[in-house]
Amino acid sequence: MGRFAVRRLLGMLLVLFAISIIVFLIFNVIPSSDPASRIAGKNATPQLVASIERTWGFDDPLPAQYWTMMKLIFTGELISYSSQLNVDEQIWKGIPATFSLCIGAAAIWMFFGILFGYLSAVKAGRLTDRALTILTLVGISVPVFWLASVLLYYLTFKVQLFPSGGYVPLTENPLDWAYHLILPWTTLAVLFIGFYSRVLRSNMLDAMNEDYVRTARAKGLSERQVRMRHVLRNSLIPIVTLFGLDFGAVVGGGAILIESIFNLNGVGQYAADAISNLDLPPIMAVTLFGAFFVVLFSTLVDIAYAYLDPRIRLEAASR
Repeated sequence: MGRFAVRRLLGMLLVLFAISIIVFLIFNVIPSSDPASRIAGKNATPQLVASIERTWGFDDPLPAQYWTMMKLIFTGELISYSSQLNVDEQIWKGIPATFSLCIGAAAIWMFFGILFGYLSAVKAGRLTDRALTILTLVGISVPVFWLASVLLYYLTFKVQLFPSGGYVPLTENPLDWAYHLILPWTTLAVLFIGFYSRVLRSNMLDAMNEDYVRTARAKGLSERQVRMRHVLRNSLIPIVTLFGLDFGAVVGGGAILIESIFNLNGVGQYAADAISNLDLPPIMAVTLFGAFFVVLFSTLVDIAYAYLDPRIRLEAASR
């Protein structure tokens, strides 16, 4: 198991290195315009452009330019020339809001996704299954921005039950923290609840016809024990894979729209503001930030999958 984890972690580092090269090429090499002028932003002076050329070393060979860019990003020296703010500091400032949003929404979608999927499989073909199928399909089909607008209109402006947005740090007031995040959590979780419940229902219905399930019943286990110990447990392995990938994608940028609508001042909103202002340094840093979490959680999923299913380790060791 340890050897498998080390191999996956080394692979993660190689993937991140490849992504950093791609980001460098996309932002600094492939566009035909002057990179210093693009980094300087709107209404840049010739003096600022010349200063950026010296700082970023655009007259140096490409490997030296790549090294300079990575050094600026990872040593905390990257500056937004539009706002004159340190990019790394702004990202660190937004991480608590982004993680609060993503972790809370993930807990909700995993709980209800598993609950609805289990009930749909157990009551397959009955009224409960049909009602949950309709609800989950509606959740999958509803656009996130539309659902956020409806929740804000009715629960904030009409009923005045929840605040319209903003982020309160957990350490400052835990109740206020959760109160301000209920609507963002719900909006982000609805899509995943529908998708996860559909996947789990299908996996459980397939598992119910497997030989090991019939063997468990023949041994005298109750139907509830068979469902929980054998059917549900084995059906959750693909859910673990989906969760790791989806959570990494949400942290890495999937929550940008939610953060912008509810004004959470997280990394996603910071990226959205940078895009609207054509501010390249924050976009570069946030792109690498998002890629890191996507690759990290993908690697953790591989390790968890190997832990849950020893056959994965055996196949990897035989290669």
